[in-house]
Amino acid sequence: MAFKAQSSSLVRLFLVADKAPLWLLLLAALVGVVAGLFATGFQLGLHQVLAWRVEGLSLWAQWGLPRWLLAMAMTAVMTVLALWLTFRFAPEAAGSGIPEIEGALDNLRPVRWWRVLPVKVFGGFLAQGGGLVLGREGPTVQLGGAAGKMVADLFKVSKDNAHALLAAGAAGGLSAAFNAPLAGVLFVIEEMRPQFRYGLISIKCVFIGTVVANVVYRTFLGQNASIEMPSYSPPELGTLALFLLLGGLFGAFGILFNKAILLTQDWYGRFHQGRLGRRLLIGAVLGAALGWLTVYGPDLTGGGIELIPAVTVGSFTVGALLMLFIGRVVTTLLCFGSGAPGGIFAPMLALGTLFGMGFGVLCQALLPGLDIQPGTFAIAGMGALFAATVRAPLTGIILVIEMTNNYLLILPLLITCLGATMVAQALGGKPLYGQLLARTLAAKVDSEKA
Repeated sequence: MAFKAQSSSLVRLFLVADKAPLWLLLLAALVGVVAGLFATGFQLGLHQVLAWRVEGLSLWAQWGLPRWLLAMAMTAVMTVLALWLTFRFAPEAAGSGIPEIEGALDNLRPVRWWRVLPVKVFGGFLAQGGGLVLGREGPTVQLGGAAGKMVADLFKVSKDNAHALLAAGAAGGLSAAFNAPLAGVLFVIEEMRPQFRYGLISIKCVFIGTVVANVVYRTFLGQNASIEMPSYSPPELGTLALFLLLGGLFGAFGILFNKAILLTQDWYGRFHQGRLGRRLLIGAVLGAALGWLTVYGPDLTGGGIELIPAVTVGSFTVGALLMLFIGRVVTTLLCFGSGAPGGIFAPMLALGTLFGMGFGVLCQALLPGLDIQPGTFAIAGMGALFAATVRAPLTGIILVIEMTNNYLLILPLLITCLGATMVAQALGGKPLYGQLLARTLAAKVDSEKA
Protein backbone atom coordinates (compact mmCIF):
# COMPACT_ATOMS: atom_id res chain seq x y z
CA MET A 1 0.00 0.00 0.00
CA ALA A 2 2.75 2.41 0.96
CA PHE A 3 4.60 1.59 -2.27
CA LYS A 4 1.49 2.29 -4.36
CA ALA A 5 0.89 5.59 -2.58
CA GLN A 6 4.50 6.61 -3.10
CA SER A 7 4.34 5.65 -6.80
CA SER A 8 1.11 7.59 -7.25
CA SER A 9 2.70 10.62 -5.58
CA LEU A 10 5.71 10.45 -7.91
CA VAL A 11 3.47 10.21 -10.98
CA ARG A 12 1.47 13.26 -9.86
CA LEU A 13 4.71 15.16 -9.22
CA PHE A 14 5.96 14.32 -12.72
CA LEU A 15 2.70 15.38 -14.33
CA VAL A 16 2.77 18.68 -12.49
CA ALA A 17 6.38 19.31 -13.50
CA ASP A 18 5.62 18.28 -17.08
CA LYS A 19 2.56 20.48 -17.40
CA ALA A 20 3.38 23.37 -19.69
CA PRO A 21 0.94 26.29 -19.94
CA LEU A 22 -1.08 25.99 -23.12
CA TRP A 23 -0.60 29.67 -23.89
CA LEU A 24 3.19 29.24 -23.84
CA LEU A 25 3.02 26.34 -26.27
CA LEU A 26 0.80 28.43 -28.55
CA LEU A 27 3.35 31.24 -28.39
CA ALA A 28 6.07 28.73 -29.33
CA ALA A 29 3.97 27.78 -32.35
CA LEU A 30 3.60 31.48 -33.22
CA VAL A 31 7.37 31.85 -32.97
CA GLY A 32 7.70 28.92 -35.36
CA VAL A 33 5.37 30.60 -37.84
CA VAL A 34 7.28 33.89 -37.73
CA ALA A 35 10.69 32.18 -37.90
CA GLY A 36 9.51 30.04 -40.83
CA LEU A 37 8.21 33.08 -42.69
CA PHE A 38 11.46 34.97 -42.15
CA ALA A 39 13.52 31.97 -43.29
CA THR A 40 11.37 31.39 -46.36
CA GLY A 41 11.18 35.06 -47.26
CA PHE A 42 14.91 35.50 -46.78
CA GLN A 43 15.70 32.60 -49.10
CA LEU A 44 13.24 33.67 -51.79
CA GLY A 45 14.32 37.30 -51.54
CA LEU A 46 17.98 36.39 -51.80
CA HIS A 47 17.36 34.32 -54.93
CA GLN A 48 15.49 37.28 -56.43
CA VAL A 49 18.34 39.68 -55.64
CA LEU A 50 20.82 37.31 -57.28
CA ALA A 51 18.60 37.12 -60.35
CA TRP A 52 18.28 40.92 -60.49
CA ARG A 53 22.05 41.22 -60.29
CA VAL A 54 22.52 38.94 -63.29
CA GLU A 55 19.82 40.73 -65.25
CA GLY A 56 21.31 44.11 -64.38
CA LEU A 57 24.76 43.07 -65.53
CA SER A 58 23.35 41.80 -68.82
CA LEU A 59 21.36 44.99 -69.35
CA TRP A 60 24.27 47.35 -68.69
CA ALA A 61 26.64 45.20 -70.74
CA GLN A 62 24.51 46.00 -73.78
CA TRP A 63 25.90 49.54 -73.62
CA GLY A 64 29.35 48.19 -74.41
CA LEU A 65 30.84 48.35 -70.91
CA PRO A 66 33.05 45.42 -69.83
CA ARG A 67 31.06 42.89 -67.83
CA TRP A 68 33.87 42.44 -65.30
CA LEU A 69 33.96 46.18 -64.59
CA LEU A 70 30.21 46.30 -64.07
CA ALA A 71 30.39 43.29 -61.75
CA MET A 72 33.16 44.88 -59.70
CA ALA A 73 31.26 48.16 -59.34
CA MET A 74 27.96 46.50 -58.49
CA THR A 75 29.35 44.12 -55.85
CA ALA A 76 31.48 46.89 -54.33
CA VAL A 77 28.45 49.16 -53.94
CA MET A 78 26.30 46.35 -52.51
CA THR A 79 29.00 45.37 -50.01
CA VAL A 80 29.53 48.96 -48.87
CA LEU A 81 25.79 49.44 -48.37
CA ALA A 82 25.55 46.17 -46.42
CA LEU A 83 28.38 47.17 -44.08
CA TRP A 84 27.04 50.72 -43.64
CA LEU A 85 23.57 49.42 -42.82
CA THR A 86 24.95 46.90 -40.34
CA PHE A 87 27.50 48.96 -38.41
CA ARG A 88 25.40 52.13 -38.50
CA PHE A 89 22.20 50.66 -37.10
CA ALA A 90 22.80 47.16 -35.65
CA PRO A 91 26.44 46.04 -35.24
CA GLU A 92 25.21 42.85 -33.58
CA ALA A 93 23.80 41.81 -36.97
CA ALA A 94 27.34 41.45 -38.37
CA GLY A 95 28.54 37.99 -39.31
CA SER A 96 26.36 34.96 -38.76
CA GLY A 97 24.64 36.18 -35.59
CA ILE A 98 24.74 32.78 -33.89
CA PRO A 99 27.17 33.96 -31.16
CA GLU A 100 24.73 36.80 -30.44
CA ILE A 101 21.91 34.31 -29.87
CA GLU A 102 24.13 32.21 -27.61
CA GLY A 103 25.02 35.33 -25.66
CA ALA A 104 21.35 36.27 -25.38
CA LEU A 105 20.48 32.82 -24.04
CA ASP A 106 23.11 33.40 -21.36
CA ASN A 107 21.75 36.92 -20.64
CA LEU A 108 25.04 38.42 -21.82
CA ARG A 109 23.84 40.08 -25.02
CA PRO A 110 20.67 42.09 -25.75
CA VAL A 111 18.35 41.20 -28.62
CA ARG A 112 17.24 44.42 -30.28
CA TRP A 113 14.90 42.62 -32.63
CA TRP A 114 13.43 45.85 -34.00
CA ARG A 115 16.87 46.66 -35.39
CA VAL A 116 18.28 43.20 -36.07
CA LEU A 117 15.38 41.90 -38.16
CA PRO A 118 15.39 44.59 -40.90
CA VAL A 119 19.17 45.06 -40.88
CA LYS A 120 19.87 41.32 -41.10
CA VAL A 121 17.40 40.82 -43.93
CA PHE A 122 18.35 43.75 -46.14
CA GLY A 123 22.04 43.64 -45.22
CA GLY A 124 22.03 39.95 -46.10
CA PHE A 125 20.35 40.66 -49.42
CA LEU A 126 23.09 43.14 -50.29
CA ALA A 127 26.14 41.20 -49.07
CA GLN A 128 25.14 37.72 -50.18
CA GLY A 129 23.30 38.92 -53.26
CA GLY A 130 26.50 40.60 -54.40
CA GLY A 131 28.36 37.28 -54.46
CA LEU A 132 30.28 37.34 -51.17
CA VAL A 133 31.21 33.93 -49.79
CA LEU A 134 28.62 33.92 -47.03
CA GLY A 135 25.67 31.71 -46.16
CA ARG A 136 22.09 32.52 -45.29
CA GLU A 137 21.76 29.75 -42.68
CA GLY A 138 23.51 31.42 -39.73
CA PRO A 139 21.60 34.68 -40.29
CA THR A 140 18.37 32.68 -40.39
CA VAL A 141 19.16 31.33 -36.92
CA GLN A 142 19.57 34.91 -35.68
CA LEU A 143 16.36 35.95 -37.44
CA GLY A 144 14.52 33.08 -35.76
CA GLY A 145 15.95 33.92 -32.35
CA ALA A 146 15.05 37.58 -32.80
CA ALA A 147 11.52 36.52 -33.78
CA GLY A 148 11.30 34.53 -30.53
CA LYS A 149 12.40 37.54 -28.49
CA MET A 150 9.94 39.75 -30.38
CA VAL A 151 7.02 37.47 -29.49
CA ALA A 152 8.23 37.27 -25.89
CA ASP A 153 8.40 41.07 -25.60
CA LEU A 154 5.06 41.70 -27.30
CA PHE A 155 3.27 39.25 -25.01
CA LYS A 156 5.30 40.29 -21.94
CA VAL A 157 6.24 36.78 -20.82
CA SER A 158 8.56 36.04 -17.91
CA LYS A 159 12.34 35.82 -18.31
CA ASP A 160 12.40 32.00 -18.19
CA ASN A 161 9.62 31.69 -20.76
CA ALA A 162 11.31 34.30 -22.97
CA HIS A 163 14.43 32.15 -22.86
CA ALA A 164 12.42 29.16 -24.11
CA LEU A 165 10.87 31.18 -26.94
CA LEU A 166 14.27 32.57 -27.97
CA ALA A 167 15.64 29.02 -28.19
CA ALA A 168 12.56 27.88 -30.08
CA GLY A 169 13.05 30.64 -32.63
CA ALA A 170 16.72 29.80 -33.14
CA ALA A 171 15.94 26.11 -33.63
CA GLY A 172 13.09 26.98 -35.99
CA GLY A 173 15.38 29.23 -37.99
CA LEU A 174 17.94 26.48 -38.56
CA SER A 175 15.21 23.97 -39.28
CA ALA A 176 13.76 26.16 -42.01
CA ALA A 177 17.13 27.27 -43.38
CA PHE A 178 18.25 23.72 -44.17
CA ASN A 179 14.85 21.99 -44.28
CA ALA A 180 16.25 19.89 -41.44
CA PRO A 181 13.90 19.82 -38.42
CA LEU A 182 15.80 17.31 -36.30
CA ALA A 183 19.08 19.17 -36.85
CA GLY A 184 17.37 22.36 -35.66
CA VAL A 185 16.46 20.75 -32.35
CA LEU A 186 19.88 19.15 -31.93
CA PHE A 187 21.69 22.40 -32.68
CA VAL A 188 20.10 24.11 -29.69
CA ILE A 189 20.54 21.10 -27.42
CA GLU A 190 24.12 20.31 -28.46
CA GLU A 191 25.81 23.48 -29.73
CA MET A 192 24.01 25.87 -27.35
CA ARG A 193 24.13 23.49 -24.39
CA PRO A 194 26.13 25.86 -22.13
CA GLN A 195 23.44 28.53 -22.54
CA PHE A 196 20.24 26.53 -23.04
CA ARG A 197 18.23 25.90 -19.87
CA TYR A 198 17.09 22.31 -20.10
CA GLY A 199 13.59 21.56 -18.91
CA LEU A 200 10.47 19.80 -20.09
CA ILE A 201 8.78 23.10 -20.90
CA SER A 202 11.72 24.59 -22.80
CA ILE A 203 12.26 21.36 -24.76
CA LYS A 204 8.58 21.33 -25.76
CA CYS A 205 8.83 24.91 -26.97
CA VAL A 206 11.91 24.08 -29.05
CA PHE A 207 10.20 21.07 -30.61
CA ILE A 208 7.04 23.00 -31.41
CA GLY A 209 8.89 26.01 -32.83
CA THR A 210 11.05 23.74 -34.98
CA VAL A 211 8.18 21.68 -36.35
CA VAL A 212 5.98 24.68 -37.15
CA ALA A 213 8.84 26.60 -38.81
CA ASN A 214 9.65 23.60 -40.97
CA VAL A 215 6.02 23.15 -41.96
CA VAL A 216 5.88 26.80 -43.02
CA TYR A 217 9.04 26.36 -45.07
CA ARG A 218 7.74 23.22 -46.79
CA THR A 219 4.41 24.87 -47.51
CA PHE A 220 6.14 27.46 -49.69
CA LEU A 221 9.24 25.64 -50.95
CA GLY A 222 8.29 21.97 -50.99
CA GLN A 223 9.53 18.91 -49.15
CA ASN A 224 12.57 17.97 -51.21
CA ALA A 225 15.98 17.83 -49.60
CA SER A 226 17.76 21.17 -49.71
CA ILE A 227 20.65 19.66 -51.73
CA GLU A 228 19.80 17.40 -54.65
CA MET A 229 22.39 14.61 -54.59
CA PRO A 230 22.60 10.94 -55.60
CA SER A 231 21.49 8.37 -53.05
CA TYR A 232 24.54 6.33 -52.12
CA SER A 233 24.64 2.77 -50.83
CA PRO A 234 26.53 2.00 -47.63
CA PRO A 235 30.30 1.76 -48.22
CA GLU A 236 32.19 -1.51 -47.88
CA LEU A 237 33.34 -2.28 -44.35
CA GLY A 238 36.92 -2.37 -45.59
CA THR A 239 36.75 1.32 -46.46
CA LEU A 240 35.61 2.55 -43.05
CA ALA A 241 39.19 3.12 -41.88
CA LEU A 242 39.53 5.67 -44.69
CA PHE A 243 36.61 7.64 -43.24
CA LEU A 244 38.37 7.71 -39.87
CA LEU A 245 41.51 9.01 -41.57
CA LEU A 246 39.47 11.68 -43.35
CA GLY A 247 37.96 12.71 -40.03
CA GLY A 248 41.42 13.07 -38.49
CA LEU A 249 42.53 15.32 -41.34
CA PHE A 250 39.45 17.48 -40.90
CA GLY A 251 40.05 17.66 -37.14
CA ALA A 252 43.48 19.18 -37.73
CA PHE A 253 42.22 21.46 -40.48
CA GLY A 254 39.28 22.60 -38.37
CA ILE A 255 41.61 24.01 -35.71
CA LEU A 256 43.66 25.85 -38.32
CA PHE A 257 40.49 27.15 -39.95
CA ASN A 258 39.13 28.53 -36.67
CA LYS A 259 42.45 30.22 -35.91
CA ALA A 260 42.55 31.67 -39.41
CA ILE A 261 39.09 33.19 -38.92
CA LEU A 262 40.20 34.91 -35.72
CA LEU A 263 43.46 36.09 -37.30
CA THR A 264 41.55 37.50 -40.28
CA GLN A 265 39.25 39.42 -37.95
CA ASP A 266 42.30 40.77 -36.11
CA TRP A 267 43.85 41.81 -39.41
CA TYR A 268 40.71 43.68 -40.42
CA GLY A 269 40.45 45.19 -36.95
CA ARG A 270 43.96 46.62 -37.07
CA PHE A 271 43.03 48.42 -40.25
CA HIS A 272 39.54 49.78 -39.54
CA GLN A 273 40.03 50.31 -35.74
CA GLY A 274 36.29 50.45 -35.34
CA ARG A 275 35.85 53.39 -37.71
CA LEU A 276 32.92 53.14 -40.07
CA GLY A 277 34.68 54.90 -42.95
CA ARG A 278 37.52 52.39 -42.93
CA ARG A 279 35.06 49.50 -42.77
CA LEU A 280 33.37 50.85 -45.87
CA LEU A 281 36.72 51.16 -47.64
CA ILE A 282 37.37 47.49 -46.85
CA GLY A 283 33.94 46.67 -48.23
CA ALA A 284 34.64 48.52 -51.46
CA VAL A 285 37.93 46.71 -52.07
CA LEU A 286 36.54 43.32 -51.03
CA GLY A 287 33.39 43.78 -53.10
CA ALA A 288 35.36 44.81 -56.18
CA ALA A 289 37.59 41.73 -55.88
CA LEU A 290 34.66 39.36 -55.41
CA GLY A 291 32.76 41.05 -58.23
CA TRP A 292 35.67 40.35 -60.57
CA LEU A 293 35.67 36.72 -59.41
CA THR A 294 31.96 36.34 -60.15
CA VAL A 295 32.92 36.75 -63.81
CA TYR A 296 36.26 34.96 -64.02
CA GLY A 297 36.04 32.51 -61.12
CA PRO A 298 32.38 32.06 -60.16
CA ASP A 299 33.03 28.82 -58.27
CA LEU A 300 35.09 30.83 -55.78
CA THR A 301 32.14 33.08 -54.90
CA GLY A 302 28.72 32.65 -53.33
CA GLY A 303 27.64 30.57 -50.36
CA GLY A 304 28.59 27.29 -51.99
CA ILE A 305 25.40 25.25 -51.61
CA GLU A 306 24.84 25.29 -55.38
CA LEU A 307 28.42 24.06 -55.92
CA ILE A 308 28.01 20.89 -53.85
CA PRO A 309 25.93 18.83 -56.34
CA ALA A 310 28.31 19.67 -59.19
CA VAL A 311 31.27 18.48 -57.10
CA THR A 312 29.71 15.18 -56.07
CA VAL A 313 28.84 14.08 -59.62
CA GLY A 314 32.53 14.08 -60.53
CA SER A 315 32.79 17.28 -62.55
CA PHE A 316 36.29 18.13 -61.20
CA THR A 317 39.70 16.46 -61.16
CA VAL A 318 41.67 16.05 -57.95
CA GLY A 319 43.87 19.00 -58.87
CA ALA A 320 40.88 21.19 -59.63
CA LEU A 321 39.23 20.19 -56.34
CA LEU A 322 42.37 21.06 -54.40
CA MET A 323 42.80 24.43 -56.10
CA LEU A 324 39.12 25.25 -55.63
CA PHE A 325 39.35 24.20 -51.98
CA ILE A 326 42.33 26.49 -51.33
CA GLY A 327 40.73 29.36 -53.23
CA ARG A 328 37.46 29.09 -51.33
CA VAL A 329 39.29 28.94 -48.01
CA VAL A 330 40.81 32.32 -48.84
CA THR A 331 37.57 33.92 -50.07
CA THR A 332 35.63 32.49 -47.11
CA LEU A 333 38.08 33.96 -44.61
CA LEU A 334 38.13 37.36 -46.32
CA CYS A 335 34.34 37.62 -46.59
CA PHE A 336 33.41 36.29 -43.15
CA GLY A 337 36.18 38.23 -41.42
CA SER A 338 34.93 41.51 -42.88
CA GLY A 339 31.86 41.51 -40.64
CA ALA A 340 29.39 41.57 -43.52
CA PRO A 341 26.02 40.07 -42.54
CA GLY A 342 26.24 36.43 -43.52
CA GLY A 343 27.03 33.05 -42.07
CA ILE A 344 29.72 30.44 -42.47
CA PHE A 345 27.58 27.26 -42.45
CA ALA A 346 27.21 26.97 -46.22
CA PRO A 347 30.83 27.92 -47.02
CA MET A 348 32.04 25.29 -44.54
CA LEU A 349 29.80 22.63 -46.08
CA ALA A 350 31.21 23.48 -49.51
CA LEU A 351 34.78 23.24 -48.21
CA GLY A 352 34.05 19.89 -46.59
CA THR A 353 32.57 18.62 -49.84
CA LEU A 354 35.55 19.73 -51.92
CA PHE A 355 38.19 18.20 -49.67
CA GLY A 356 36.16 15.06 -49.02
CA MET A 357 35.55 14.51 -52.73
CA GLY A 358 39.22 15.03 -53.54
CA PHE A 359 40.16 12.54 -50.82
CA GLY A 360 37.67 10.02 -52.18
CA VAL A 361 38.88 10.35 -55.78
CA LEU A 362 42.48 9.96 -54.64
CA CYS A 363 41.65 6.85 -52.59
CA GLN A 364 39.79 5.38 -55.54
CA ALA A 365 42.88 5.80 -57.73
CA LEU A 366 45.34 4.47 -55.13
CA LEU A 367 43.18 1.57 -53.92
CA PRO A 368 41.57 0.08 -57.03
CA GLY A 369 40.81 -3.15 -55.20
CA LEU A 370 38.24 -1.45 -52.99
CA ASP A 371 34.78 -0.44 -54.11
CA ILE A 372 35.06 3.27 -53.31
CA GLN A 373 32.35 5.84 -54.06
CA PRO A 374 34.05 9.26 -53.88
CA GLY A 375 30.69 10.97 -53.32
CA THR A 376 30.33 9.25 -49.94
CA PHE A 377 33.55 10.91 -48.79
CA ALA A 378 32.23 14.26 -49.99
CA ILE A 379 29.13 13.86 -47.83
CA ALA A 380 31.20 12.67 -44.86
CA GLY A 381 33.46 15.70 -45.31
CA MET A 382 30.50 18.05 -44.98
CA GLY A 383 29.73 16.73 -41.54
CA ALA A 384 33.36 16.37 -40.47
CA LEU A 385 34.35 20.01 -41.00
CA PHE A 386 31.20 21.13 -39.17
CA ALA A 387 32.08 18.80 -36.28
CA ALA A 388 35.69 19.98 -36.14
CA THR A 389 34.93 23.70 -36.18
CA VAL A 390 31.59 24.06 -34.42
CA ARG A 391 32.20 20.98 -32.25
CA ALA A 392 28.65 19.72 -32.55
CA PRO A 393 29.18 16.31 -34.21
CA LEU A 394 25.68 14.95 -33.68
CA THR A 395 24.13 18.06 -35.22
CA GLY A 396 26.55 17.84 -38.14
CA ILE A 397 25.67 14.20 -38.81
CA ILE A 398 21.91 14.72 -38.75
CA LEU A 399 22.15 17.99 -40.66
CA VAL A 400 24.03 16.40 -43.56
CA ILE A 401 21.72 13.39 -43.65
CA GLU A 402 18.60 15.56 -43.75
CA MET A 403 20.08 17.95 -46.31
CA THR A 404 21.19 15.23 -48.73
CA ASN A 405 18.60 12.52 -47.98
CA ASN A 406 21.41 9.96 -47.61
CA TYR A 407 20.26 8.11 -44.51
CA LEU A 408 22.26 4.99 -45.40
CA LEU A 409 25.53 6.86 -44.80
CA ILE A 410 25.01 7.33 -41.09
CA LEU A 411 27.80 4.89 -40.15
CA PRO A 412 30.59 6.54 -42.19
CA LEU A 413 29.34 9.93 -41.04
CA LEU A 414 29.55 8.81 -37.42
CA ILE A 415 33.09 7.53 -37.92
CA THR A 416 34.29 10.64 -39.79
CA CYS A 417 32.75 13.13 -37.37
CA LEU A 418 34.04 11.14 -34.39
CA GLY A 419 37.56 11.23 -35.82
CA ALA A 420 37.31 14.96 -36.52
CA THR A 421 36.04 15.75 -33.03
CA MET A 422 38.61 13.58 -31.24
CA VAL A 423 41.56 15.07 -33.15
CA ALA A 424 40.27 18.62 -32.64
CA GLN A 425 39.92 18.00 -28.91
CA ALA A 426 43.32 16.33 -28.67
CA LEU A 427 44.96 19.32 -30.35
CA GLY A 428 43.28 21.76 -27.98
CA GLY A 429 40.80 23.30 -30.40
CA LYS A 430 37.82 25.26 -29.13
CA PRO A 431 34.34 25.66 -30.66
CA LEU A 432 34.18 28.48 -33.20
CA TYR A 433 31.03 30.22 -32.00
CA GLY A 434 32.20 30.16 -28.39
CA GLN A 435 35.41 31.91 -29.38
CA LEU A 436 33.53 34.50 -31.42
CA LEU A 437 31.18 35.21 -28.51
CA ALA A 438 34.12 35.59 -26.12
CA ARG A 439 35.71 38.12 -28.47
CA THR A 440 32.47 40.08 -28.70
CA LEU A 441 32.15 40.23 -24.91
CA ALA A 442 35.81 41.21 -24.53
CA ALA A 443 35.40 44.00 -27.10
CA LYS A 444 32.37 45.29 -25.19
CA VAL A 445 34.36 45.41 -21.95
CA ASP A 446 37.23 47.25 -23.66
CA SER A 447 34.85 49.82 -25.14
CA GLU A 448 33.24 50.46 -21.77
CA LYS A 449 36.65 51.00 -20.18
CA ALA A 450 37.61 53.41 -22.92
